[in-house]
Amino acid sequence: MCGESKCCSGGPTLIFSCSGAADVGEIADRAARELTRRGTGKMFCLAGVGGRVPGILKKTGEASNILAVDGCDLDCVKHCLEQNGFTRFKHLRITDLGMQKGQSPATEESIVKVVARGEIVLAS
Repeated sequence: MCGESKCCSGGPTLIFSCSGAADVGEIADRAARELTRRGTGKMFCLAGVGGRVPGILKKTGEASNILAVDGCDLDCVKHCLEQNGFTRFKHLRITDLGMQKGQSPATEESIVKVVARGEIVLAS
């Protein structure tokens, strides 16, 4: 699952997450870090994609699988990837899991729920 016109194999699984100011952004960020700790994939720099940093864009293009974790329906992660030519990725939106922006503290229970869903999305 890579972007642009080429399809890559054998590259890493990369995880890009929202890290926005809202509670659902914190949940997305912490879930991505936990997925990395578990070895599910490697959290990677969304700001580098948005800033069009050549090395980050290259490594993103080499990924075999990409998971975009957005906090809310603004889909900032999804749009950032798409605007930089990456269209083949799996997408997870926290508010689709029943959490509400501004009303969902970043509890361990919430993070575990997102991590579990992220593992399922990546496996599909």
